[in-house]
Amino acid sequence: MMSTTPTSPAALLDGGEPPDGALIQQVLGGHTAFFELLIRRYNERVYRAVRSIVRDEHETEDVMQQAYINAFTHLRQFNGSARFSTWLTRIAINEALARVRRQGRYEPFDEDTASVEAASMPVSGHNPEHQAFSQELRRLLEWAIDGLPDGMREVFMLRDVEGLSTLEAAECLGVSEDVIKTRLSRGRALLRQQLIARTGATAPDAFRFYRPRCDRVAANVLATISGRAPSTG
Repeated sequence: MMSTTPTSPAALLDGGEPPDGALIQQVLGGHTAFFELLIRRYNERVYRAVRSIVRDEHETEDVMQQAYINAFTHLRQFNGSARFSTWLTRIAINEALARVRRQGRYEPFDEDTASVEAASMPVSGHNPEHQAFSQELRRLLEWAIDGLPDGMREVFMLRDVEGLSTLEAAECLGVSEDVIKTRLSRGRALLRQQLIARTGATAPDAFRFYRPRCDRVAANVLATISGRAPSTG
């Protein structure tokens, strides 16, 4: 029988960081507010996954919000066969891919092509006084990652920026681990000479999803799902 207590996220947090399963049970038990904790726990991962596909900040938030609503609606379908974070990321990726494909602006690179080139990028001057990673360099790194081919870019984002394992990235994208390894290797090669080795920037510092945006996405999703329950279908 499903527990209906505690009745607030604060009460559950008194015992430390609750596992995903405990939060999911609370949401399924009618405590919609607990879904916010799941949103905040995975917001940056979802942001990075979606951003790697749509490459537009405003559209990224729209896709994220719809992905969270989709996840909430179908929460009863989560059976624990994969991690919740993987299940959620997959939903976000599917929503992002559907968006760009409808707009006709997604062209996956050919796996059999011997030579893959990043999108054309103008050469940027290097300021030797700014060796430390700065906001300007972070933007430059994000811009360089955006230049990777469709299909390769999201692999790089999930593996090198978000830090997922090869297996989890493969599960999120619905491809084999060998495909992930190949695309990641080629993506790293494209970036290494152009940017990363030259600037000394670290990929995990790119595409951060800071609190004001996190607050906005969480508030919009909760406003939408308030009074609703996950689908029983």
